Amino acid sequence: MPTNTWTRHHILSLADFTAFEYDTVLQTAASFQEVLSRRTKKVPTLQGQVVANLFFEPSTRTRSSFELAAKRLSADTLTFTSATSSITKGETILDTAKTYLAMGTDIMVIRHREAGVPSAIAQEMDRLGVRVSVLNAGDGQHEHPSQALLDLFTICTLLDPNYPQIELLKNKKIVIVGDILHSRVARSNIWSLTASGAQVHLAAPPTLLPKLFADYGEDRPGKLFLHWELEPALQDADFVMTLRLQKERMTANLLPSLREYHQLFGVTHSKLKLCQPNVKVLHPGPVNRGVEISSELMDDPEFSLIQTQITSGVAVRMALLYLIGSGKV
Repeated sequence: MPTNTWTRHHILSLADFTAFEYDTVLQTAASFQEVLSRRTKKVPTLQGQVVANLFFEPSTRTRSSFELAAKRLSADTLTFTSATSSITKGETILDTAKTYLAMGTDIMVIRHREAGVPSAIAQEMDRLGVRVSVLNAGDGQHEHPSQALLDLFTICTLLDPNYPQIELLKNKKIVIVGDILHSRVARSNIWSLTASGAQVHLAAPPTLLPKLFADYGEDRPGKLFLHWELEPALQDADFVMTLRLQKERMTANLLPSLREYHQLFGVTHSKLKLCQPNVKVLHPGPVNRGVEISSELMDDPEFSLIQTQITSGVAVRMALLYLIGSGKV
């Protein structure tokens, strides 16, 4: 596995990821995907290390995926949930992180509803001079690097199961449709997909897709396009990624109704007729069935990659933990 030139200590954002780093993650994940297909799915790679999952925000898929990934690498795991922690008694987030540091934690996987919290903890670890790596598992409306990387891996392994690499996405048309304004997944995917040379088309109502997103595509190998209607975005698309409406983050009435949203921007079998015949559909989850995507399409294995994304998540998160943790052994 190509770690000899991997130098990134923390994984906080994909905005400055290099092509080498993307390909290293993809090919390392492919190696672990093979491991996960064996009868014995565990390797001793991070044996003796401690991975602390510090989730200050509810999560099912991401938290479980990181827990399983760490265990498959033979690491010891600690799991934090804010509802049953000293946070409820007034302890600060940095004090919580220092508590886990004192327990011998080597890698902190952090999710928080406020943007910048993983970066703040990483800066504190660096200030203290300790060899603790921080991995951003989603922070506010900022980024969700591991989700975008597993999406990238899902697509690239479909195109070439033996040698996934970002070059495979050059000039592919990929549509991201949904609540882009509030989505950290969308932001990370924009960085990764435009870095690969893909043609990325964002589609949403104007209230959920402000013009400022056009700035994300500047000076990248790929191009970014904005649409306030779905049909032009779907024309000849190779992949369509739907996003959940994040009603918990909406501070104003940004939509007339969920029914109208589904009529205009919900992805269905009939709307996919505008795409390439072999188009595939992704969704990071959790899914509002019948809102951003129809139940029939979500469960259709001919088009849907949603279950594959969940499976890919374990291999990709194993790769990320391995890459930032292998230098500590």
